Amino acid sequence: MDLASSSRIVIKIGSALVTDEQGHLHADWLKSLAEDVTALRALGKEIIIVTSGAVALGRHTLGIKRKKLKLEEKQAAAACGQVELIRHYKDIFSHHHIATAQILLTIEDSENRRRFLNARGAMETLLKLGIIPVINENDTVATAELRFGDNDRLAARVAQMTGSDVLVLLSDIDGLYTANPQEDKTATLIPLVTEITAEIEQMAGISLSDVGTGGMITKIAAAKIAVSSGCHMVIAKGKTMHPLKALMEGAKCTWFTASATPRAARKNWIAASLHHVGEVVIDDGALVALTAGKSLLPAGVVSVSGQFSRGDAVAIKTKDNRTIGCGISAYSAENAAMICGQHSRDIEKLLGFSGREELIHRDDLVIY
Repeated sequence: MDLASSSRIVIKIGSALVTDEQGHLHADWLKSLAEDVTALRALGKEIIIVTSGAVALGRHTLGIKRKKLKLEEKQAAAACGQVELIRHYKDIFSHHHIATAQILLTIEDSENRRRFLNARGAMETLLKLGIIPVINENDTVATAELRFGDNDRLAARVAQMTGSDVLVLLSDIDGLYTANPQEDKTATLIPLVTEITAEIEQMAGISLSDVGTGGMITKIAAAKIAVSSGCHMVIAKGKTMHPLKALMEGAKCTWFTASATPRAARKNWIAASLHHVGEVVIDDGALVALTAGKSLLPAGVVSVSGQFSRGDAVAIKTKDNRTIGCGISAYSAENAAMICGQHSRDIEKLLGFSGREELIHRDDLVIY
């Protein structure tokens, strides 16, 4: 339960860390963060950044000084500020010979199954290529009724999407306290939370910053999402220079621990939560392969039935009609029927596009 033992880390950066109240960039701080990230990458860690700051930068560009913005003003500020924000990330990381990529997400991208898969696929590809995804909510198109509203929960959804080991929330406070430390001088830091109880939720206070939209309440909500996905989460103070280095060296913080790994949590979700809308029948060779922990290839599929889309759950059956598992299909029923019994190398010729080699990847299936 630390950064050193993690392989994939999501780092969420709040607005109050990226900019000051006038919308000026904290360039030196961002440079120190980039040095920390570079050091983690040198240890073999994959890094994803979820950043706030676009609206704060954009309102400065637009000359809007009042704190309360109308929806259309916030959207305009986000449009202006996002260009500047991603440019700063690009320039700062380029000094370390690290490429970055911009991804803008809405809440629908985490809830609509097809969009979820597309977003996850893009992030996985970027990470494989050694590029750091820099993610923000797409405030330009999001409405007040249909948005995350804070990047704490967005970061937790990204951690869930990508099967990350640790979510780091860099904040203006160094963890969860028994009470609001600004109001109660006897409040003490809670270093470890193994279960998010009603008592823990009652300890959540308000945001210490007028720049960001999150507070401890949103961080607890993010922790619920993260730990249920098998991802540990830590709240740490970000305003110090080199905040990740400080965290690794034992700075005060609060850890929320997950009881399962991301892979195990995902498989539990597949087994317990998804309704099967189709089924595939496999041959004896595929049964041996699946039992050994391998993926289901089209060549091992005898037949396909039901009406399902890419990303839907299907039951896996043997030729004697025994249900031996379930999984998330990488193809629609129509396309699965066209490639069943065929070699993966022939998928592009049969379908007219190059899809995944597996009909169901081993990370997306459960054997009973």
